[in-house]
Amino acid sequence: MGKKKRSKAKGAIAVFITFTASLLIPSLLSLVGLFLSLWIVKPAWTFSLLPLAVGAPEISPWLIVLNLIAALLTFKGIYQTWIYRIAFACSIIALVLSFLPLLQFSSAAQRATAAMQLGLGQEYLSAIPQAKKDQFRPSPFALLDVFRGIPDGEIRTLSGVQFANPSGVSLKLNLYQPLQSGKHPTIVTIYGGAWRSGSPDSNESFNRYMAARGYTIAAIDYRHAPQFKFPAQVDDVKTALAFLRQNADRYEIDLTRVAVMGRSAGAHLAMLAAYPPESFPFRAVVNYYGPVNLTIGYNEPPNPDPIDSRDVLRNFLGGTPQELPDAYTLASPISYVTRPLPPSLLIYGDRDYLVQSKFGQGLYDQLKAVESPAVLIRIPWADHAFDAVFNGVSNQLALYYTERFLAWALR
Repeated sequence: MGKKKRSKAKGAIAVFITFTASLLIPSLLSLVGLFLSLWIVKPAWTFSLLPLAVGAPEISPWLIVLNLIAALLTFKGIYQTWIYRIAFACSIIALVLSFLPLLQFSSAAQRATAAMQLGLGQEYLSAIPQAKKDQFRPSPFALLDVFRGIPDGEIRTLSGVQFANPSGVSLKLNLYQPLQSGKHPTIVTIYGGAWRSGSPDSNESFNRYMAARGYTIAAIDYRHAPQFKFPAQVDDVKTALAFLRQNADRYEIDLTRVAVMGRSAGAHLAMLAAYPPESFPFRAVVNYYGPVNLTIGYNEPPNPDPIDSRDVLRNFLGGTPQELPDAYTLASPISYVTRPLPPSLLIYGDRDYLVQSKFGQGLYDQLKAVESPAVLIRIPWADHAFDAVFNGVSNQLALYYTERFLAWALR
């Protein structure tokens, strides 16, 4: 009799565990999917939450799969318990949110195509050699690449090349080169990080991808704030450029075909390296969400402001615009847009609360006013640093047009 009671008890426990698991797992999946999908539309209000707001739109196809599974698992129980009904509703809301970037993608790509034709000419693609066009990504978005990654190719790399040692800080650069030796068009890349963090190892996926398509990539370093304030960072970029010029033969750099590209603070430094008079003769500038007008950026910070923009600018420049008006002017790339400049590609996210897309729009308008070739691409769902997810939805769009822009500019 005792054995029968124990057997029944064990059976009851097993049934309870099975029922609980069948109830909790689908419900938990639906809640996780909803939590992650909400960040597609919800901005981060602290720095620690920024990866969620940046990443959620970029992995939205993964979230679609997650939310679809959760919806299917909870649907079968909506007539059994209210918990399933709530979980199913959460999954449907999350599924709608996770589809938003893809639903906007076609119109965003059409606007980007029109922007390229407006800025570079209707027939700009015809100026690019066919061999280069054959290497392009065939479409602005490939769903398979979201899951498997974007293929790059075999290249040569050379890391940790020291080019300067100012104030005892060893500054180095990384080189990414095609397998075929010889002079190549070159892209100098500058990492972001609010002028206070980062290294030439950043954005390696992009550097490898472009090197595999026939470019020499030089990823350079600079000293960081707050220990080193402006213009130390610009001086370091100029020193790196002088080093590359002196060693052009050694590193297979075609000095007649050089572009500079940066992200965030790196894009700011890229513009300051290319826009002022007597700058290095770049053939093109690629600006991913770079600060443009530091005075307005300080006086009109975003809301929410997850990195405390004013604190970042004070650390970089040493004070406020009221205390250092000249420094803020000298450090603002838009101050130098007074004459025709090298062609510029500007890519900004409309959900960016670190560097708002209105600054990219203002820079574009000023470039057009002085008759400089310029292309502005605004990605409606993208946040700051969207390309950190290299195979994400936004970066696939950005990469598609960036490689076309660079091939046209460095042909």
